[in-house]
Amino acid sequence: MNNLELASRLIDLVGGKDNVVKITNCMTRMRVTLKDSSKAQLDDLKGLEGVLGLVEDGPTLQVVLGPGKAKKVTDEAVEKFDLPRVALETGEWEDNKAAMKTLQKQSPFKAAIRTIAEIFIPLIPAIIAAGLFNGFASLIQTLQGQGILEATGFWLTTRLLFALIGGAFLGYFAIYTGINAAKQFGATEGLGGMIGGISIGANIVEISKIFGLFNEETPLRSVLTTGKGGIIGVILAVWVLAKVEKWVRKNVPDVLDLVVTPFVTMLIVSILLVFVIMPATGFVSDALVRGLSVIIDSPIPAVSILSGYLLSALFLPMVLLGLHHGLIPIYAIQLSEMGGVSLFPVLAMAGAGQVGAAIAIYLKAKRTGNKRMQKVIAGALPAGFLGIGEPLIYGVTLPMFTPFITAGLGAGFGGAYVMLMKVMANAWGPSGLVALPLMQSQSIIHYFIGLVVSYVAGFIITTFVIKDKTVAEV
Repeated sequence: MNNLELASRLIDLVGGKDNVVKITNCMTRMRVTLKDSSKAQLDDLKGLEGVLGLVEDGPTLQVVLGPGKAKKVTDEAVEKFDLPRVALETGEWEDNKAAMKTLQKQSPFKAAIRTIAEIFIPLIPAIIAAGLFNGFASLIQTLQGQGILEATGFWLTTRLLFALIGGAFLGYFAIYTGINAAKQFGATEGLGGMIGGISIGANIVEISKIFGLFNEETPLRSVLTTGKGGIIGVILAVWVLAKVEKWVRKNVPDVLDLVVTPFVTMLIVSILLVFVIMPATGFVSDALVRGLSVIIDSPIPAVSILSGYLLSALFLPMVLLGLHHGLIPIYAIQLSEMGGVSLFPVLAMAGAGQVGAAIAIYLKAKRTGNKRMQKVIAGALPAGFLGIGEPLIYGVTLPMFTPFITAGLGAGFGGAYVMLMKVMANAWGPSGLVALPLMQSQSIIHYFIGLVVSYVAGFIITTFVIKDKTVAEV
């Protein structure tokens, strides 16, 4: 079945094109938001060739297709059926009512996590690219400092160019976040970008000094300074922006809307952002960083080992529930406040533990003659090594359940090692082997060792816990 045929079959099984509110994709999943979830034929979808798994998330059905394929199939569906990549804003009131009733089934917490995911998923390719360029720029600078590479000419130009490319995204991350948040909250995207730009503007410091909110001795401890509150503040401010903009537009004559609405909206929200939102969210983010520092910089090895083990061991269930997207603001806070991300390398071990577990099951399947399981694992393992764990989750470990647990138990050992060695990354993205260039130069070898530890531990635990008979009967 080619991608077009798969796309056609998928749309039929979710209730047809008229049941689709919007469609999009991440690295491994096609995400279809439905008007009526009851019309989706879940059993047929799960058994469809090419589908590795399903995740029901309120009105959104996430079809796991694997890396690369998810985008291609989604593109085919959009082109053939003329499906919207963004939610429809108009329609019959009956359709809107059905969609809203489906949305009401979500808890506020799940809805918030979902919103965070939809803000950041489109930014993941840029995050990865920027992290890689910054990582290579840092490596070149280190080699220049050691005299291995020349500090002039070609290598100087290369380092500056790589740093320029990486900084073009990470230096203005708040602006990109503001634009995407505006899309989700229904605000004007340009105004959302302005909110992000204000939060990192140099004049913040001068304003802070006027009101005695700036700490000259330790600027980062100021009540108000550039970047205070990070992307948490930006997202909250854009949510306020959406509310204020709608209220102003409703009360302004149509003839004045284009001029008055953006001006009044930005004036109100900017004042709130600078004097209320940034200091308040800055307090929250500072507390979060201090809490993480207690774990990361603990002089007690046992604390690092235990925290690293638990974080890695519990990450797969978070992925299953879709809660892992809620960690992205924490990654961003660490990157801006600590100069690197320590949480991402620890959690990345979860996928490695699953690879080890899958290899153990593959050998048992080969020994017991379960060719179907051999085929599934052989197809999913390459993606697993490259940090895309969903094909293994939904195709192997989760259906058997016990390997899902043993994978986490094995991953914990790698996480403990990575936390103990204080591994730091320049960005976040896919885990596994492809994340090696994302690590800071002094952390690359320890990250790799952590992966190997997780592979081996996941393999050993699964080998001893899972019986050959269980694999033969799957």
